[in-house]
Amino acid sequence: MKSLLSQLRGCLVFIGYVFNTLFWATPLLVVSLFKLLPIPALRRLCSRILDALASGWISCNTFMEKHFHPVKLTITGDLQLSKAQWYMVIANHQSWVDILLLQRIFNGKIPFLKFFLKQELIYVPVLGLAWWALDFPFMRRYSSAQQKKNPKLKGKDIEITRKACAKFKHQPVSVMNFVEGTRFQKVKHGKQGSPFRHLLRPKAGAMAFALSAMEEIDKLLDVTICYAQDVPSFWDYICGHGGDIRVHIQLREIDASMRGDYQNDRAFKKQFQQQLNQIWQHKDEVLGQLQTG
Repeated sequence: MKSLLSQLRGCLVFIGYVFNTLFWATPLLVVSLFKLLPIPALRRLCSRILDALASGWISCNTFMEKHFHPVKLTITGDLQLSKAQWYMVIANHQSWVDILLLQRIFNGKIPFLKFFLKQELIYVPVLGLAWWALDFPFMRRYSSAQQKKNPKLKGKDIEITRKACAKFKHQPVSVMNFVEGTRFQKVKHGKQGSPFRHLLRPKAGAMAFALSAMEEIDKLLDVTICYAQDVPSFWDYICGHGGDIRVHIQLREIDASMRGDYQNDRAFKKQFQQQLNQIWQHKDEVLGQLQTG
């Protein structure tokens, strides 16, 4: 009976998410049409309105989370944040629930979170337009083989990223990056031969490209997410089985040593990876402490 009630709650919450998304998506798509007009001042105004609409969407999702599937959420660390600051946000990745938690924790406390997306995702019906309207930066990466075949592509990816991020010079932004590149699983951990107990190896490229493209970002929000019981799936979470979740936030400065030509400067590439590995080693220790309470 208890399981049946949990499943019913999950269905009701999912329906609530769908209706909430449709409610906010309608004005978002309407405003995005005005953003197509080549008027810089109008586009900046539309961007602010769109971020406000997206923030309202998250607030409604959070309301449902707190009342329909509450969890024991403990947040520690640096909590003095600002909506007037530019942030790079990194976190360990274990479940799609991570995204809901990050939105819930930071909504209204820092600028609206933007995720780096692959260029191809802009063609996804409806969502592609919504992501474009919300100024999510689209990245196009060229492999070494592609660059060798066509030398003109060398440096093209960072230039595309720099242009995509140019709009952030006029408005504070938070850029989200799961540097492990995928969700943690024991099988993946074993295949990688990861030197960390609780984490996969961090990938430095996308983060280095972003910092090079956006000089305004000078704060790093290092978020460690710990599920004290089993890691919940999205369905588990909305059914009320999130359990005890512990989150630690550490604010770091981003200095000149973290900016450079990651693609062509081997010395900088090695140094940047070492810096990220040091951050990840500390995160691994923090995660271990959170797991033991």
